[in-house]
Amino acid sequence: MLRTVLGRREKPALVDPALVLGALPVAIVALDAADRFLFANAAAEQFFLASAVQLSEMGLADFVVPDDALFRLLEQVRAEGVSIAGHDLILESPRLSRRSVGVHLAPLPEVKGAVVLKLQDGPVARAFDQGMGFSPAARGVAGMAAVLAHEVKNPLSGIRGAAQLLEATLEPADRELAVLIRDEADRIRALVEQMEAFGEQPPERRGAVNIHRVLEHVRRLAMSGFARNIRFVEAYDPSLPPVLGSRDQLVQVILNLVKNAAEAINESGAGSGEIALSTGFQAGVYRAGPGEGGGSGPEERRHIPLVVVVRDNGPGIAEVLKPHLFEPFVSGRRAGTGLGLALAAKIVDEHGGLIDVESRPGRTEFRLRLPMATDKEAPGGEGPGGETQ
Repeated sequence: MLRTVLGRREKPALVDPALVLGALPVAIVALDAADRFLFANAAAEQFFLASAVQLSEMGLADFVVPDDALFRLLEQVRAEGVSIAGHDLILESPRLSRRSVGVHLAPLPEVKGAVVLKLQDGPVARAFDQGMGFSPAARGVAGMAAVLAHEVKNPLSGIRGAAQLLEATLEPADRELAVLIRDEADRIRALVEQMEAFGEQPPERRGAVNIHRVLEHVRRLAMSGFARNIRFVEAYDPSLPPVLGSRDQLVQVILNLVKNAAEAINESGAGSGEIALSTGFQAGVYRAGPGEGGGSGPEERRHIPLVVVVRDNGPGIAEVLKPHLFEPFVSGRRAGTGLGLALAAKIVDEHGGLIDVESRPGRTEFRLRLPMATDKEAPGGEGPGGETQ
């Protein structure tokens, strides 16, 4: 911004462009004509899992196979001198495994053959879109739940009671019909109660939660019941700070994801089912804080760097379901209600986090991005992982 000094406009001092690029939360690199690294900001170091010093001695071919589409885009930028965007790229090699990557390439005229490259994980952008699209759907279900609770649950109680009384007086052949009425009334009531979870609820007390203890609790529950025949693999980062959230709600979310994974594996008949649970840290992802209306003020943006991953080796999610997976009443299972993932998305959204999924046959991965508790929000915590709630 221009400043006025003694009636004259004074131009501000120029800032080193490298400092500006280094501060961006998006991976930015510059490549020379031979696709060797000339520059990498801090986000790029995280993207490639290598320091800037290491990258300065390497080339893109050290991270991406030679026939990758990214190299064709680089050739096009150099040949035509134009900016090009690419979406859903797969960058895989022994050093790197990134799927659904979005890229933007632009020529760097000052250096012959050089190209500036921006890289961003596709799931992050999709997760924001899903989060924005989920709220209206959730509000619609919340209104429906309130109506159903009043207009359906009370009559259902009467129907079930009448069926139970009839059951004791009927002949065996007719008793089956009374049992059927009672069971179906119970099923409808359970569905309505699931929908009630979308309604306006008193806010849960939130504090420092040790996410690893949450994961361990879910794993023990799963292995003692619905996933007793499935192998679990754990890869936790012990240095993670605590999550800011509700322990019970986070258990509900992760238990739902693990249960879905186990059911997908069991329904596919896979002989060697496996569910992997992992945690990690990914800086540079922000969103509006829970309950703050999505404002853009600096006080409303919360860093959500903690990543929790639930991965399975089941059959994958049908392509037709992927865009609508977190919407209410969308399910890939014959007996599914389609409310579990929608409720999980609602809880994560209320925590100020993000949820996204990548799936292909043999690999489905749900990622939760959650806020960390600050020292003020987690007084007297246990250090890495947070205190127990």
